Amino acid sequence: MLLREAGLTRGQVQGEVDRGVWVPAGCHTLCITTAAPTGRGLWWRALWESGSRSVLDGTSALLAAGLTGWSEHTVHISVPNGARPRRIEGVTHHLMRDLGDIVPVGLRRTKPEVAAIRAAQGATSDRQAATIVAMAVQQRLVLPKRLLARWEGIRYSPRRAFLESVIQDVCNGAHSLNELDFAQECRRRGLPEPTRQAVRTGKNGRVYLDVFWEAQGVHVEIQGAQHFEGTAGIDDALRFNDLGLRDPGLRSLQVPVLGLRTCPDKFFEQIEQLLASS
Repeated sequence: MLLREAGLTRGQVQGEVDRGVWVPAGCHTLCITTAAPTGRGLWWRALWESGSRSVLDGTSALLAAGLTGWSEHTVHISVPNGARPRRIEGVTHHLMRDLGDIVPVGLRRTKPEVAAIRAAQGATSDRQAATIVAMAVQQRLVLPKRLLARWEGIRYSPRRAFLESVIQDVCNGAHSLNELDFAQECRRRGLPEPTRQAVRTGKNGRVYLDVFWEAQGVHVEIQGAQHFEGTAGIDDALRFNDLGLRDPGLRSLQVPVLGLRTCPDKFFEQIEQLLASS
């Protein structure tokens, strides 16, 4: 279509193909500079071959919007229910009752708040889901208020409880983790209940400790999702804590709030170990 709009006839296009200058990459796609689509060309091919009502969605839409630090081996395309897109290698089609808000110019795609939630719902693990949501907000592809508003309109999600917690953590910062919930989790695991928001005097004045066990002198700092790129800080915190457990002079642990969502057992095992050694 684009070639015809540029003034080329069907015969002229076929002539270039016959000469091997241009290479077909589908029913509606020609490669004019390479033998196969690459980079953004994969997104264009997926859209052209999937029909005029198709849109990039999920992680593909986020990547097209500028997401960095993420790679995907398939292109995610959403089409309306009833559409019958042909199978395309490297493309995953999703049938949608409602495509949601879209960006209609350029690479057609769902808006970041729609794409982020769909990508999280379809992620292969809770940690991957949390990473996608965190990265979309941290890289300012989507405003927290837009993500929250979109989430409030979702009626069904296979990860509703988990995503509710993660989206609140990412959009509202460190204080979204309910301190009473943390204390209840300690009791459930047989750990003593800590003092919350304990006050100490530091070099620059008052310091509020998120979680503190007075008798054992153990401090846990819960770090908000805004401190890290995605969930990259979870493994760093586990390594930092492991070093602290080996050094009796260190009595403080780092616990990323998303770590408590995605792998709580690992962090509570470290907390329990430090308390037991006090």
